[in-house]
Amino acid sequence: MGLGLLASRALRSTRTFSPLNPRNVRTIVSTPELQKPEAAATVAQPEADLPKRTPVAGARVHLPNPEDAIEVFVDGYPVKIPKGMTVLQACELAGVDIPRFCYHSRLSIAGNCRMCLVEVEKSPKPVASCAMPALPGMKIKTDTPLAKKAREGVMEFLLMNHPLDCPICDQGGECDLQDQSMAFGSDRGRFTEMKRSVVDKNLGPLVKTVMTRCIQCTRCVRFATEVAGVQDLGMLGRGSGEEIGTYVEKLMTSELSANVIDICPVGALTSKPFAFKARNWELKGTETIDVTDAVGSNIRIDSRGPEVMRILPRLNEDINEEWISDKTRFCYDGLKRQRLNDPMIRGADGRFKAVSWRDALAVVAEAMHQVKPEEIVGVAGKLSDAESMMALKDFLNRMGSNNIWCEGNGVHTNADLRSSYLLNSSIYRLENADVFLLVGTQPRVEAAMVNARIQKAVRAIHAKVGYVGPASDFNYDHQHLGTGPEALKEIAEGRHPFCSALKNAKNPAIIVGAGIFERNDKDAVFSVVEAIVKQGNVIRPDWNGFNVLLLNAAQAAALDLGLVPESDNSIESAKLLYLMGADDVNLEKLPNDAFVVYQGHHGDRGVYRANVILPAAAFSEKEGTYENTEGCAQQTLPAVPTVGDARDDWKIIRALSEVAGARLPYDTVGAIRSRMRIVAPNLLHMDEREPATFSASLKPECNEKMSTLPFGTAVENFYMTDAITRASKIMAQCSALLSKK
Repeated sequence: MGLGLLASRALRSTRTFSPLNPRNVRTIVSTPELQKPEAAATVAQPEADLPKRTPVAGARVHLPNPEDAIEVFVDGYPVKIPKGMTVLQACELAGVDIPRFCYHSRLSIAGNCRMCLVEVEKSPKPVASCAMPALPGMKIKTDTPLAKKAREGVMEFLLMNHPLDCPICDQGGECDLQDQSMAFGSDRGRFTEMKRSVVDKNLGPLVKTVMTRCIQCTRCVRFATEVAGVQDLGMLGRGSGEEIGTYVEKLMTSELSANVIDICPVGALTSKPFAFKARNWELKGTETIDVTDAVGSNIRIDSRGPEVMRILPRLNEDINEEWISDKTRFCYDGLKRQRLNDPMIRGADGRFKAVSWRDALAVVAEAMHQVKPEEIVGVAGKLSDAESMMALKDFLNRMGSNNIWCEGNGVHTNADLRSSYLLNSSIYRLENADVFLLVGTQPRVEAAMVNARIQKAVRAIHAKVGYVGPASDFNYDHQHLGTGPEALKEIAEGRHPFCSALKNAKNPAIIVGAGIFERNDKDAVFSVVEAIVKQGNVIRPDWNGFNVLLLNAAQAAALDLGLVPESDNSIESAKLLYLMGADDVNLEKLPNDAFVVYQGHHGDRGVYRANVILPAAAFSEKEGTYENTEGCAQQTLPAVPTVGDARDDWKIIRALSEVAGARLPYDTVGAIRSRMRIVAPNLLHMDEREPATFSASLKPECNEKMSTLPFGTAVENFYMTDAITRASKIMAQCSALLSKK
């Protein structure tokens, strides 16, 4: 909102006072003229040729029909806006930042804090700008003595019961109440009564509550209901006994619950794991992306020295808006637990011994030369970046092997057509869909931000949701159509009642879960889904409703780079298995005499079977390219230094290739990206979504028979899905407390 600048703007205006230009003044303390509201009429009107103003926080407006635009005047400055806009939004377009506590651009309007009061010509009293629609020719005054006095009064009421906790409050330094009381408040209060106190609520292991600080703006209540889709919070009591809480004693059970920390304007809701750890001015912020799922949420990592202190969301309208999941926000403590620091070799006694990089690479190179090329198998992990997967594929190809894939993609996945493994609608356009068919996917645990878009569509346009898969917990109304492929076949043949909803839909969206990649009959399932696509109005020039929702951050880039194995039973015949951060691969069929190399950043499941361990950098410590489920390439940036003697994944493979006598021709990130440009040029178009060129209709017909086996659950535990989250103490607490719900 830019509210942190308001106090400094007010102070600056008093320092730069000039008697020739009284409009520069914005006083902080109460002054005699504020006692005379009628003085507002004598304020000089500004000149006609005003300089162009910059909208607040990049606010912009789209006028589809210029004839429907209306003109209003903000402090004498004319601004054109579409009909239906509020006075507050008009002021933002005119470059005036109106103070507010309850108003939030992504939530419904409550109008209960009254901090946004402005003066409107011919109105007998100040109006709440967040709830007042702008009318043609309206003259809005934001800086008159009447408006200032009204804001001072509101601020005095808000501070009446607010405790003086600023020195021990975690919100200190980034608190809207601090900023606005400095910019718009009085220098004294007239209330001498005792301040009220409120009992703190237990919302779970993530959100700390100090409800005495609450100013009843109801942002958290509206967020829980409208965005998170849970009815956990509400307003209880009346008058001075009014308070926010749960109706019965219970935890907040949403996977987006911690976003209330960001939207709370005071210190009532703060981060429990971050409590008393650091002040915001001590932290260094690094803009990067999240890799715990395939959405690629934009985040900011705040670090102090070598430690990640917290993770916050970054605004990206196309992907995550300004929300992130609880797993994204609180997995950071896993980055400092169970880390691999040094290269290690398993001795004859079965114990690992730390060695130098030279010795570890020599052992791996020697083992590679002792097996046949076709017996070398590589598996990329779910957190692997595109550069390291490109290097691993090139290295194994030079060694004579083409058995390489990414976990989660299955062993015989069709990577020829990008439309068969991408979210073709794009994440933000899912809001426009009016009918959803979810096939074998539970978006609430697989991709929480995609689920938030579906919930938004259900709430805004009453979209219908049909679901085929095991019984699951959704936070919106849905029809459970069946548990397995039989229900899909009925829909494809037109025998199911849900067919009429699909055929009559304006923008139908079919979302297939990536868990189907692990099924033996995946081609038959996809052919039935494509038959449903052809019958409905799913793919048109202006709309592509056929989607695949991926599970892992590495999946899309791996398929773009062609990480598809030659043989279906490569694990059974492997004599040397190279695991690059792959911890969820089933190694039961691996021969006992196979040599296993584990390259990764955590001592997770893959370490138990390893003969050699090569320590690598985590996503917060390296620069890497990731492609999200809709095909948008994004980049991580290093926020903290690497741990111990760890190195970037691609650098380890480059060094190993030289020791093994199959030297890769690139030494820098730029050189390896030049190689990626040849294989998959879309991975170099940062922050751009590259849509699929050809549709799945080009695929040959599948004669495979579909199994009657019901669809399974791809994510058993939302809070523990990869090496980082499994090492996190916070995620373990969430798993223990919230998974029982």
